[in-house]
Amino acid sequence: MDYSISAQDAQRLHALRVIGREEIRPAGLRADRAGEPLPVGDAFFTRMLAAGFGRTRWRPEGQAGSHPVIAPNKGSTAVAQVLLAEEGAYWDRGIGVAMPGPGLGEPPILSMGTPEQKARFLGPFVNPAQPIWGAFAMTEPSGGSDVANIKTRARREGDVWILDGAKSFSGNSGRAEWIVVFATVDPALGRAGHRAFAVERGTPGLGGFRIEKKMGLKAYESTSFFLTGCRVPAANLLGGEAYYAQRAGFKGAMDTFNAGRPAIAGMAVGIGRAALDEAARFMQEDGLWADARLRDRWERCRRKLKAALLLALRAAWLADRKQPNMVEASASKAMAAPAAFEATSLAMEALGLAGGRGDHQIEKLFRDVKAMDIVEGTGQIQRIVMARKLVGLPHG
Repeated sequence: MDYSISAQDAQRLHALRVIGREEIRPAGLRADRAGEPLPVGDAFFTRMLAAGFGRTRWRPEGQAGSHPVIAPNKGSTAVAQVLLAEEGAYWDRGIGVAMPGPGLGEPPILSMGTPEQKARFLGPFVNPAQPIWGAFAMTEPSGGSDVANIKTRARREGDVWILDGAKSFSGNSGRAEWIVVFATVDPALGRAGHRAFAVERGTPGLGGFRIEKKMGLKAYESTSFFLTGCRVPAANLLGGEAYYAQRAGFKGAMDTFNAGRPAIAGMAVGIGRAALDEAARFMQEDGLWADARLRDRWERCRRKLKAALLLALRAAWLADRKQPNMVEASASKAMAAPAAFEATSLAMEALGLAGGRGDHQIEKLFRDVKAMDIVEGTGQIQRIVMARKLVGLPHG
């Protein structure tokens, strides 16, 4: 296996490292101290747009492969994306999610959308004049990781679909131009009943947005909202009716998750690496580096993070070759989050009483890292996914 990246992706990685140090970490600390996400009009987002963030990887027909502006957070391969995700989270994972752009709504549009839908919903993100956002909504108040049992209902009435339900913990949906919403035409159909819709801002029946309070990752909006008789044009059904006659909409969701989980694992590793670097700096300044037991624990954490990153890279390598990667993708996320939590826990122990003041980077990382075992499928769900694939654990 070859995990090398192109010269252009290496350039992106270098640019992200510089921007991370100079812009991303200070912005993340500012949001954390304020206890709320940066507002839409914050000058930080304008500077990030000028730096290349906020774009889509999609290109209009005839322009495929063109990159008018190098986007520091968009790799050309899944392997590069893992490395970019790890580097971005090293500086601040919350800000990484808060960045303008199509976000998690982009993969399902790319994999499920018609050419017309890709142009309509991703076209504005090719070279936006100002920061804009897209969003993705799967999680519901009644359940998060069990995406097969979503409750939001969809029914067809002439040229529109009527959506009724509630979504929660949807990143940036309150400020998004559109939200990719998953719903079901009939819960009894299970996965076969799933449909995906691009619900645009201002659609009648879309509302009740509320930003949730979180212990960490405060830099981006985790939003809950309601769909109450929400009238979505039939043209906004991703893929159109023909897509669902051939395959289940659930597959579009799983393709999104399987593509994203290695990058999420990379993000967890990035947070853990940042904690270990901060811990090493503190231990050296405070005379603790001479303690062989602390150094041994620090090194053990570093090895676990390295192993998790290698597993994420393997899952990404398989994805780049269009090979099945469900087990590797789930394993990388199941392994990375606990490794990162162990690293931040060690850093907090080394910090001692100073960690209780709430003003140290390590303390922030300790709060931020917990979400990594939850987002895009909890560690428990990842182990169930692996068991179903490896030992035939029945669905139930």
